[in-house]
Amino acid sequence: MTMVSNLHSAGAQQIEMALRSQMLAAARRLSELGLNRGSTGNVSARHGDTWLVTPSGVPPEELAADAMVAMDFTGKVSGAGKPSSEWRFHRDILVARPEVGGIVHTHSRFATAFACLHRDIPAFHYMIAMAGGDSIRCSPYALFGTQELSDHALKALKDRKACLLGNHGMIALGADLADALALAIEVESLCEQYWSALQLGAPNILCASEMAEVIEKFKGYRRQGRA
Repeated sequence: MTMVSNLHSAGAQQIEMALRSQMLAAARRLSELGLNRGSTGNVSARHGDTWLVTPSGVPPEELAADAMVAMDFTGKVSGAGKPSSEWRFHRDILVARPEVGGIVHTHSRFATAFACLHRDIPAFHYMIAMAGGDSIRCSPYALFGTQELSDHALKALKDRKACLLGNHGMIALGADLADALALAIEVESLCEQYWSALQLGAPNILCASEMAEVIEKFKGYRRQGRA
């Protein structure tokens, strides 16, 4: 019985270390792509009955896999480290959305620009459906790190996999961290395209029935390129 318990413990540790490494790679990738700068933004990943989040105030180039902060779903830290100031919305999303395994939060240029206008991203392009609906909503402003911000984010994410945070940035969700990272990159690209289209005039917006067709076709679509 002890041998089985030890094997189970070793397996859980291996999974946790793999998640920590994936989080480090994701944080560095966001920085490389310019979606986050300095110590802005954060990522998290579900790990069984617990979860991991990037630490507060550490830029990706100084981050290490073992610096990821383990927490339970009451918000209690397990072990050492100070979690990101945004840990509340990570925790609340993971509790409310059991299908979500990874979360990416960015202060990327174009998504943040629209967030500062409190502007939803409409269905100007069919790839908006990647975020789960016919728009990417923007939440009202709330002070970072607060329960109010988390509540706003959950509302904006209803039936969605991404949202903008008013005067703040963007959140993207995924079945795992790779999914969330891919969606964050896609959302920033869509925001840039929407900005570009607005420079030329008023983009044509796809209607609800057209987007419903896209959403239906996208079911089961995961980490693939554009059609």
